[in-house]
Amino acid sequence: MNRSRFLIHTAAATAFALAAHATQAAPDAAKAAANVASTADVSYQTVKVDGLNIFYREAGPKDAPTLLLLHGFPTSSQMFRNLIPLLADRYHVIAPDYPGYGQSDMPAMDKFTYSFDRLAQVMDKFTETVGVSRYALYVQDYGAPVGFRLAAAHPERISAIVVQNGNAYNEGIDNEFWAPMKTYWSDKSEANGAKLRPLFELGATKWQYTEGVRDATRISPDAWTVDQAKLDRPGNKDIQLELFYSYGTNPGHYAEWQSYFRKYQPPMLIVWGKNDKIFPAAGAHPYLRDLPKAELHLLDTGHFALEEDSAAIGAYMRSFLGRTLKSGK
Repeated sequence: MNRSRFLIHTAAATAFALAAHATQAAPDAAKAAANVASTADVSYQTVKVDGLNIFYREAGPKDAPTLLLLHGFPTSSQMFRNLIPLLADRYHVIAPDYPGYGQSDMPAMDKFTYSFDRLAQVMDKFTETVGVSRYALYVQDYGAPVGFRLAAAHPERISAIVVQNGNAYNEGIDNEFWAPMKTYWSDKSEANGAKLRPLFELGATKWQYTEGVRDATRISPDAWTVDQAKLDRPGNKDIQLELFYSYGTNPGHYAEWQSYFRKYQPPMLIVWGKNDKIFPAAGAHPYLRDLPKAELHLLDTGHFALEEDSAAIGAYMRSFLGRTLKSGK
């Protein structure tokens, strides 16, 4: 075979192979595209709870097992924007904003008690208002003391718990970050409060997103920009300071929550940004004392682990929930 015939023969064979590959790949690509389209179908809604407009994101089939995603400080349900599409093909996913956060109402402090007890009460009534009677919890940061209040009050409603940098043990707050906070809990003076107010400014908000991450260029600045815009609303920083003070009530509930873990043994997945300076990995390991069957994964990232590792966390959740929630699709 001369060179020209060889080249023609090779080109024809290559074209045939590419055509065959395209024929095979097309259904897979179409299937993937259809899945992305369905899982990205998030609705943005508001419901009245105790006279307040509570905003929430919702996705997935309503007859599927429900996941209730509870956000941390200083963010809102927007922290779950990348996670929700990874789960919504199999699960009914709901992510509300607390009063004073995100798109929910921000009542004045003389009209609403900003405490963790009150946030939990509103979230409890929220689940009842939207008709959710059983759900798996995802808790991060502030979501932990809110969610664990719900779980301890209604253990029959909890199908599973996913903990991501959310604390329930003294070991988790035995670090430098919490020293000025503990001083404020013991002495709610203006001077001690003033030492905490820098945590409501842009530098601290950005720090929460970028400290401890592998690659800061992969963290969207939209995250801290949106959060800071909400913090900068008139009166919001006073609300945040009041909740900093109220956080001091949470350690008093740790024994109760740990007792709940031991008694009811809720299936638990722990996915923890191990480089978090607020809730370091020291707060992740103690869960295994009370829940020896819990699944623990330490991720090489920071406080808002979903910003860098939503794909990994979504995969862990799909595996865990698929084994745990037998009625999952």
